[in-house]
Amino acid sequence: MPADVCLSRLQISHVRNLESVKLEGLRRVNVFYGHNGSGKTSVLEAIHMLGMARSFRGSIKSLVTHGEPHCTVFGVLGPAKTTLGIQRSRSGEVKIKVGGSPIRTVAELVEYLPLQVINADSFDLLTGSPGARRQYLDWGVFHVEHRFFDQWQRFQRGIKQRNQLLRRGKMLTDELSVWTNSLVESGEALSRYREAYFNLLIPRFKQIMAQLAPSLGGLELRYRRGWDKQLSYKEALDGCVAADLEQGYTHVGPQRADIRMLINGHLAAETLSRGQQKLAVCGLKLAQGQLMTETGRGQCTYLVDDLPSELDREHSGLVCRQLAAMKAPVFITCVHKKDIESAWPPGDKQDLAMFHVEHGSVSLQ
Repeated sequence: MPADVCLSRLQISHVRNLESVKLEGLRRVNVFYGHNGSGKTSVLEAIHMLGMARSFRGSIKSLVTHGEPHCTVFGVLGPAKTTLGIQRSRSGEVKIKVGGSPIRTVAELVEYLPLQVINADSFDLLTGSPGARRQYLDWGVFHVEHRFFDQWQRFQRGIKQRNQLLRRGKMLTDELSVWTNSLVESGEALSRYREAYFNLLIPRFKQIMAQLAPSLGGLELRYRRGWDKQLSYKEALDGCVAADLEQGYTHVGPQRADIRMLINGHLAAETLSRGQQKLAVCGLKLAQGQLMTETGRGQCTYLVDDLPSELDREHSGLVCRQLAAMKAPVFITCVHKKDIESAWPPGDKQDLAMFHVEHGSVSLQ
């Protein structure tokens, strides 16, 4: 495991009820336990901010401790001692530093601490809108295909301009043609990158699910690119011009891509129990994290909030064994210390650190 991507030190200031927290006894696997509302999830939220410059829940205003102008998270990555620092103000201003030097974009930051979050919102991958699944897909492609982000940005600009033209009362045919051609080029590239990534994801997902839930052998993933697979993107756009003009937006393309999870031909979201859904979501996240690690950008760090929720001890143990086998950095929360301590593989407990969280203070046990 690349040692320089594992957090060795963490300092949190004014993140929700964590007014001033310093953690220096971090190991590869870090368990935060305590009553609900104690601040466990806020620790994960702070780490997410360190890697992504944003929270995975709520607004920035709710993230900052009441009465404070901003919050700050500082971290040190492994023996190389690469430092990351993030400051977010209530106004939305963000300051990012790597190695003490400012950087301009979040796209530069995320390569230093690749993250996967497994929490209650992760169920959206099954039961939520296609947008949540596209976001999951694109997060994986971003880490695997270095050309993806430029094409993604180009496509977002192109579809915004095309939709603005479609909404105008008077059509500008030549100008629309220019943006359509640009959209075709970036959209085709975007779709190729997504499909190539999806084909890499499938075998890893199947392998992990065979360990987590052997009884779900009929589980499969299907990718929909956002237009008729028998047509080129240009042909699909040309065929929808009348509808696009009438309704003022582009009907087909990568902006409508989706991933469907099926079990024996039926939608998994409508068939699986809540516990089975959680295992399937864990499988998606673990498979993506494995792929991110294999690209060479660094070992993926997992932020797992309340793993025992919806899972019995046996299935919590299966997820823990997968994480342990990956030798991945993990930050995980639970209410009772024994919930993870008893589920984690005995042979890997030397890398386990237990932290008690109470009223916004965190102490190593």
